[in-house]
Amino acid sequence: MAYLGAILFILIFVLIAPQSRIFLLGLATGAGVWIANWAPFSYILLLILLAAPFVGMYLVHTAPPRVDEENPMAKYRRELPIDDD
Repeated sequence: MAYLGAILFILIFVLIAPQSRIFLLGLATGAGVWIANWAPFSYILLLILLAAPFVGMYLVHTAPPRVDEENPMAKYRRELPIDDD
């Protein structure tokens, strides 16, 4: 989040320049044409890309909690004899 301001600042200047605007518009147009030409395959690919974060969040949410094993030296500390001097 610390770099968000710097990224937005640079992005404003990238979008102001006419050459970069033309380039970004060409990329968007090319992506639209690719999606239309490869219709069944591209829709499946877009569905996978959109569903992947939600599947990952579900897997992290439903994963079993980690159980740390007990310290093996803990039993020796409990069994130390107490001196009654």
